[in-house]
Amino acid sequence: MQNRTLEIGVGMFLLAGILALILLALRVSGLSTSSATDTYKLYAYFDNIAGLTVRAKVTMAGVTVGKVTAIDLDRDNFTGRVTMQIDKKVNNLPTDSTASILTAGLLGEKYVGLSVGGEDTLLKDGGTIHDTQSSLVLEDLIGKFLLNTVNKDAK
Repeated sequence: MQNRTLEIGVGMFLLAGILALILLALRVSGLSTSSATDTYKLYAYFDNIAGLTVRAKVTMAGVTVGKVTAIDLDRDNFTGRVTMQIDKKVNNLPTDSTASILTAGLLGEKYVGLSVGGEDTLLKDGGTIHDTQSSLVLEDLIGKFLLNTVNKDAK
C-alpha cells in the first residue's frame, strides 16, 4: 500500500513539473490567451526590418504596450510595413510619435520601441507612425568598418 502511495506522489510531482515546463515555454515564446478585442491597430514603415519577427513586443518607456502582428513589404515604396496591436489603455499617442526597432540583451531579440511626440492630435485605429528608425544590422556596420579601414590603407 505504501509503494502505491509513493508511486502516485511521484507521478503527481512529474505531472506538475511537465505542466510548469509547458507554461514556461508558452511565456517565453510570447503566446498569450488574452483576446485582441482591447487593442487597436497601428502601422509603421521601415527601410530595414532585419531580425524583427511577428509576435515581437512593442514597448514604450520599457513597458510592453502591444505586439507586432504582421510584417509585409510595401510594393509601392519598397519598404517594410509593420502592423502592431496596441493596448487600448495607451490610446493617447500623438501623431508625431517615433517607432524604432531596438535590440534587447545579448541574444539580440528585436522589438519595436515607441517614443511619444508632442502633437495635440492623436493616432487612431489604423493610423500610421511616419517617423521611424530602422533596425541596426551588425553585419552592415562591420562591413563599413572594414571597408573604411581598407580604403585608408590604400591611400
